[in-house]
Amino acid sequence: MTPFTTHTGTGMPLRRSNIDTDQIIPARYVPYFSWHGHTNALFADWRDDSSFVLNLPQYQGATVLVSGTDFGTGSSRESAVWALQRAGFVAVIAPRFGDIFTGNALMRGVVTATVPEDVVERLWGVIENDPSTPLSVDVQHLEVRCADITQSFTLDPGARRRLLAGQDSVTETLTYTSDIEEYERRRRPLLPVTHVRRTP
Repeated sequence: MTPFTTHTGTGMPLRRSNIDTDQIIPARYVPYFSWHGHTNALFADWRDDSSFVLNLPQYQGATVLVSGTDFGTGSSRESAVWALQRAGFVAVIAPRFGDIFTGNALMRGVVTATVPEDVVERLWGVIENDPSTPLSVDVQHLEVRCADITQSFTLDPGARRRLLAGQDSVTETLTYTSDIEEYERRRRPLLPVTHVRRTP
């Protein structure tokens, strides 16, 4: 993964709440586990509506999704995160997230910034007034910044450390390979030994 310190892009105002993972990417689009091919499935059941925000030209190229509360609830499908990434989103701002979605997102390098509902309302107003307004998500300083809005947010310290280093939990663990090997060398003589009886 690429280290995530600060991202500045434009925002997309998703004025909906209680968005579960089946709405982010319906189950019929995920018959197998693959990171590829999910772009057109993002919010598929809503995209027949030409006025749906993802279809509006002024928000094309947005990289930060600003949503109502309870984003990513429901099932644990990781493809909900993949679909967002394939559509170009690197961060989601909302008042509250589903716990499993948050874990999946942070593991994949997508920042979930939890901010108060009134801040989301203000962000929506700024973005809708001028979709080209820069919106920054700063993991280094744990801040969302847009126009005259500066709002702090929290992240799990371990997840923040991995984002800043560009690591997932596996690559972080691999940095301790020599320590793990040394521990195993010291521990092995203390373990019971199983003798295999071989038949002639």
